Amino acid sequence: MTILLGFLALLVACAPPRSSHVVVGAKNFTEQVVLGELLAQEIEAVGGGRVERRFYLAGSYLCQQAMVAGRIDAYVEYSGTALTAILKQPVDRDRERVRATVARLYEERYGIRVGPSLGFEDTFAMVVRGEDARRLGLRTISDVVGKTDISRLGVGFEFAERPDGLRGLSAAYGLRFVGDPRTMELGLLYRALAAHQVDIVAGNSTDGAIKALDFVALEDDRHYFPPYDAVPLVREESLKRWPQIGVAMERLAGRVSADEMREMNLAVDAQHRDVGEVVRAFRGRKGL
Repeated sequence: MTILLGFLALLVACAPPRSSHVVVGAKNFTEQVVLGELLAQEIEAVGGGRVERRFYLAGSYLCQQAMVAGRIDAYVEYSGTALTAILKQPVDRDRERVRATVARLYEERYGIRVGPSLGFEDTFAMVVRGEDARRLGLRTISDVVGKTDISRLGVGFEFAERPDGLRGLSAAYGLRFVGDPRTMELGLLYRALAAHQVDIVAGNSTDGAIKALDFVALEDDRHYFPPYDAVPLVREESLKRWPQIGVAMERLAGRVSADEMREMNLAVDAQHRDVGEVVRAFRGRKGL
């Protein structure tokens, strides 16, 4: 882990110099790019000037390093990810307590403000092919236990390592798979599942591909995962320089439902529509 963090810090140090514009970041999967674009467009709409987009950052750790280094001013994180992966706190399943802990520790440690929830959560989801779910009667994660036909697991790199990820999930449910899990970029997980290279993957509950590809997200019947509310993070220094960021966050508070997020993800992933166009259409429907 020390080597990884050192490498990420080096990447940040080698990043382009600090911009004179607001810089919004995003991780390297579709939903994050959509949310980054949504935040960027709203900042521009309320008079924050042209926003620079630095999307497709490798993951939570790199986004955090970029925030601390001042390379980006804001990005959208998920409360449970912030709690466990960034702040290294124990898994907590109480939504309000998670919110309070995350807000307090980001402010104390990093001078970062946690904005109000966008209105939805994107929790991890164990996803199987629809044909297998119907054939084997799979509805919950517990239903997978002992099913020899669901033996090959695919996960993202972060999920394989983080405290609320694979090891804890396997222990909570008694999951056993054949061989080591296949780790890959998030965007490749569903391709591998569709191609029968794996039998189950750790995806995200709002992924548009789940419905589009006839996959099934299994219910977390033991309530293992903490809440993962989508919340904007912004540096306090950046808020002082550009108070319009705070205005934009307030305008977006509670405006995105899980179904709407799923639809935007689907429009980008399955319909191959431009992210900026998808976000502009959504903002128009919302009167933003």
